[in-house]
Amino acid sequence: AMNRFSASVFRSGLFRDKVAVVTGGATGIGKAITRELLYLGCKVVIASRNEQNLATATKEFQSIIPKDQEPSCISYTACNIRNEENVKSLLSEVLRKHKKLDFLVNNGGGQFFCPAGDTTLKGWNAVVETNLTGTFLMCKEAYNQWMKEHGGTIVNIVMENSRGYPLAAHSGAARAGVDNFVKTLAVEWASSGIRINSVAPGCIYSETAADNYRSDVFSQVRARLPCK
Repeated sequence: AMNRFSASVFRSGLFRDKVAVVTGGATGIGKAITRELLYLGCKVVIASRNEQNLATATKEFQSIIPKDQEPSCISYTACNIRNEENVKSLLSEVLRKHKKLDFLVNNGGGQFFCPAGDTTLKGWNAVVETNLTGTFLMCKEAYNQWMKEHGGTIVNIVMENSRGYPLAAHSGAARAGVDNFVKTLAVEWASSGIRINSVAPGCIYSETAADNYRSDVFSQVRARLPCK
């Protein structure tokens, strides 16, 4: 279970009555983002394919939200971001429930380690469709269903891959695609009052990552960090 909210650099309630969608919001980075948004007073809908993870995370969030917020400020919808109809339904449900959408956080994604020469087409397509196509579909529907006429903010979680991403060429290529896609949308959609950016963190520990990556990954990364 999560602990109570730790101190934030922002004022509690700063995003009072704002509405956010966070994909991949039940685990890892997305879970931390959701936690901060709730502290700031946001109403948050988390989405991912794993409904059990979503339900568990939602229950945890409801146990720690500020006392002046209703439990309904956090909710979830199961959604495969690779599926266009799923994405359309997710955004429609959010707008039906909350009547608006202020923030979209495209955090959902994933990859597996494999040398490029051994990567199957099926594996390549799965990673590219999740990280790149999924981001496209989420942005497109948020734009067409709400932000085109009302503006909004979109944040895309990518990764630091300026030196390539050995053993994850599929993910590196997809995230680089997202980066350029975002630069394009920033220009195309500026007139609608939409701000869109990418955030590229380095290696972040999470239980999900620890379960999926080999055991020495984090110790190797830590050894290369100049500040500890």
